[in-house]
Amino acid sequence: MPPRRRKFWLWFFLVLVMGAAGGAALLWTAQATLVQPLAVGTDGLRIEVDSGSSLSRVLHRLEQQGAVQHPRIIRIYARLKDQTSIHQGEYMIPAGSNAMDLVARLHRGDVTRYRVTLVEGWTFQQALMQIRASDRIVKTPAGESPQAAAAALGIDGNPEGQIFPDTYVYRSGIRDIDLLRQAHARLQKVLSQEWEARADGLPYDDAYEALVMASIVEKETGAPWERDEIAGVFVRRIEKGMRLQTDPTVIYGLGASYDGNLLRSHLRQATPYNTYVIGGMPPTPIALVGREAIHAALHPKDGDSLYFVAKGDGTHHFSASLAEHNRAVRKYQLQRRSNYRSSPAAAESESPTESEQ
Repeated sequence: MPPRRRKFWLWFFLVLVMGAAGGAALLWTAQATLVQPLAVGTDGLRIEVDSGSSLSRVLHRLEQQGAVQHPRIIRIYARLKDQTSIHQGEYMIPAGSNAMDLVARLHRGDVTRYRVTLVEGWTFQQALMQIRASDRIVKTPAGESPQAAAAALGIDGNPEGQIFPDTYVYRSGIRDIDLLRQAHARLQKVLSQEWEARADGLPYDDAYEALVMASIVEKETGAPWERDEIAGVFVRRIEKGMRLQTDPTVIYGLGASYDGNLLRSHLRQATPYNTYVIGGMPPTPIALVGREAIHAALHPKDGDSLYFVAKGDGTHHFSASLAEHNRAVRKYQLQRRSNYRSSPAAAESESPTESEQ
């Protein structure tokens, strides 16, 4: 073989060997990049993916933090797996995760979920404060007050009682008004379902009036099994043209001026919610209402009781006559006056009696 040809094949063989060696090295680097655990520490790594972020941008940021190496190799892997699209949100990357886990997690949108619980009997304002207390929920002008929220939700007037008390799961970055919309839609769905299955002959013109009654039942009930019996008392009083005379409505009407001590003078104070003064029900609900209270308002227990008095243990004594009720009031007042609460009031007169403390 001529020297020139021999030299050509020698260089060709050398380049081939070097190429094979380089390919092997590249293959080894790629494999190591994809399977080795990310440098996220023993507690893992929390990352925030903003709206519009790309996989390349996220990988670049993680490279700067020292969590990943060779982001180009990871991008090529994601392209081959058709996993380049990612979702907005907050992610927790556990210790021991590798680049393949990271890509799959971002592509699936396995964001960290949080929970906020709205409690039965809370006011709308209390629920709003609970939602806006989380720094993971974006605060908007629509969530600054019940009035602003009502306008955003399309509610005319006071939005009290028009969100459903429940535990809501959300992603970091959700807006307060979007959580309120979920809770409002949930309330409308539950109320509609219960209204369609209501008992016959109820003294409500529409589902909203039933919601108002349910809110009173919610606030008056200490023992869950008494909800329908309490509802029965109030329904019978409405049917007989009697005032409801229930303390929670008075307290709601007092608003911020109520300091935890309900006085006899409060029972005479005229507000749209004072059912010692007004006939029928207050103009709006007075609290957030659970399904059980709505069901009780729409399925009140039959009977003849028109009064009830707290016994001091969370339950009530129910009475059909004023004389029986007054005896029960004296009994439970003497036993535990500090826990006493008579509702409806012990007398039908305009002036509160001894039982109407």
